[in-house]
Amino acid sequence: MKVIITGSTGMVGKGVLLECMDDSRVSEILLINRHPIDLSHPKIKEVIHQDFTSFSTIAQELKGYDACYHCMGISSIGVSDEKYKKVTYDMSKALADTLYELNPDMVMTYVSGTGTDSSESSSTMWKRVKGKTENMIFDIGFKDAYAFRPGAIIPERGIKSSTGWYNAIYVISRPIFPLLKKVNSITTTTKLGKAMINCVTHPQELKVLEGSDINELSMRHLN
Repeated sequence: MKVIITGSTGMVGKGVLLECMDDSRVSEILLINRHPIDLSHPKIKEVIHQDFTSFSTIAQELKGYDACYHCMGISSIGVSDEKYKKVTYDMSKALADTLYELNPDMVMTYVSGTGTDSSESSSTMWKRVKGKTENMIFDIGFKDAYAFRPGAIIPERGIKSSTGWYNAIYVISRPIFPLLKKVNSITTTTKLGKAMINCVTHPQELKVLEGSDINELSMRHLN
């Protein structure tokens, strides 16, 4: 299958990318990035695109794909409500609208977060905005769509977060990673990537996946 990945310069997106590179079910990978990832692989094609509020200038390059793993996002900490909504909802809608027009039979997977509010009525801004983004993606009409809601994610395969204070936490907690991996609600970048691939090849009735669901789905292709 041919897949599109956004946010591949971040921790989650990089994890998904590495699994797609290694998985024989994935034949082509298109990365949409603002800055080059500086990673070469026979499967990878990279498009550098600055304005994520419009994809009209690169639309022709987005045709013919089977899945999109939308991993781009920002933390709500220290960010205005307006900017958070622009990056989380407005940019996601611009991408989803373009992809649906070009590839209506695509599977769209969005990286959301645990605690997201599907009712869009939470008093917490980011929960409302992510809920609105999930609902938008589900309602567009793709052949299939999923919202991944990981909580704690353990980075593997040398991956680091692009957020400095996240990395500091990971360094401090590294000695207990083996114990944390035994907690069913905690996932890893590797499991998250495998689960994203599997949701395309093994369609799920459950469309909103929390950490334990992600871990279970990551093993599906082994069964």
